[in-house]
Amino acid sequence: MTLIKSISGIRGTIGGAIDDNLTPIDAVKFAAAYGTFLKKTLGKEDIKVVIGRDARISGPMIHALVANTLIGLGIDVIDLGLSTTPTVEVAVPLEKADGGIILTASHNPKQWNALKLLNDKGEFLSGADGAEILKIADAGDYQFADVDSLGTLIVNDSYMDIHIDEVLNLPLVNIDLVKEAKFKVVVDAVNSSGGIIVPKLLEEMGVECVKLYCTPDGHFPHNPEPLKEHLSEIMKLVVEEKADFGIVVDPDVDRLAFVSENGEMFGEEYTLVAIADYILSKNSGNTVSNLSSSRALRDVTLKHGGTYFASAVGEVNVVELMKKQNAVIGGEGNGGIIYPDLHYGRDSIVGIALFLTHLAEKKMKVSELRDSYPAYFMSKNKIELTPSINVDAVLKQVEDKYQSEEVSTVDGVKIDFENSWVHLRKSNTEPIIRIYTEAGSQAAADELAVRFVSELKAFAGI
Repeated sequence: MTLIKSISGIRGTIGGAIDDNLTPIDAVKFAAAYGTFLKKTLGKEDIKVVIGRDARISGPMIHALVANTLIGLGIDVIDLGLSTTPTVEVAVPLEKADGGIILTASHNPKQWNALKLLNDKGEFLSGADGAEILKIADAGDYQFADVDSLGTLIVNDSYMDIHIDEVLNLPLVNIDLVKEAKFKVVVDAVNSSGGIIVPKLLEEMGVECVKLYCTPDGHFPHNPEPLKEHLSEIMKLVVEEKADFGIVVDPDVDRLAFVSENGEMFGEEYTLVAIADYILSKNSGNTVSNLSSSRALRDVTLKHGGTYFASAVGEVNVVELMKKQNAVIGGEGNGGIIYPDLHYGRDSIVGIALFLTHLAEKKMKVSELRDSYPAYFMSKNKIELTPSINVDAVLKQVEDKYQSEEVSTVDGVKIDFENSWVHLRKSNTEPIIRIYTEAGSQAAADELAVRFVSELKAFAGI
């Protein structure tokens, strides 16, 4: 498996050869490159970085390597230990730190890990900054501190609680209303750090919590990507427990999916739609999601008198456009909620609190809430890449073939038809082409996907 370096972070599988996987040597190299980048950019001595990790098995090893590399550069480390991606993002500005590193491969299986790099606002680095760090890593241009100038390690394991407090203090989170509703929910946290923070949040909001896979030992009981095909157990348990709904998070708690009371998926695309509906009902404004996200967000935004904007895929791109358009809510259709009143990062904890408030205010079942939104259906497919495939050339052939349609090349190729769309792009995190389609029925979305998979394979000669 090739080590993947992108705006989404530096990730790879554990073990194997240097530069092909995320080995201890690679973890040290990229941590050193990041620390060196901060020293060069900031031009000061007293640099402070927050680090935290999810519960995956390789976490303690990678965590220790990264922390001690930074200390070796003379950088002070605030160690949150077991944490979540949004928790680290919240901690960086609260600690007045110069940056942050989250050790997580997000939704990838257990053999993966990664370094996600943050700036002093607790936001993902820009593409330009990421490119500079990769250049430093390739050059091996590091200068470590002498023995009297080593950094210090400060352990602070209180930030999941602080994160919850920050969420509960938001004006649009109504704890009293949620407590009155007496909700019962089932939580699948895939045995990672969500198993700590999500039940704590629910307890504070007066919600009865049934735990499923909430032991943070990193032994993922199923594929950790929160998709329907991986979630049969919670879908069944929600019905058995007569729960109001189910909550699913990925290992680092930046993706959020819901299961309706009838055991059906609410739809990960509709996590953002529902929460945006609530925010826009209180605070009109603009919204942003990426090109691979559902049209339903556009429809809900227009209903509330706002304007919808689409960015390239990648959280940093969504955030950049949200800032530019002064969006009141945004995110990604994979269940990533970005609520700028808290911070500019995908955050399942704020998503859960806002959804609970929305549901308590609506006084309806989760399935009824889902039915109140425009009905779109998506199909998400992928083609595995081989080194011989010229992806850019293949996508150019698709663009040329459909030039009479509404085509966007902001990120790959997106073709908007009258009642459907298809988005084809290279993944930032895996060696694949993603094929996302959306239409007014599942059958139509699937049919469109099959058609474009065939066309791509024909163009690629596979």
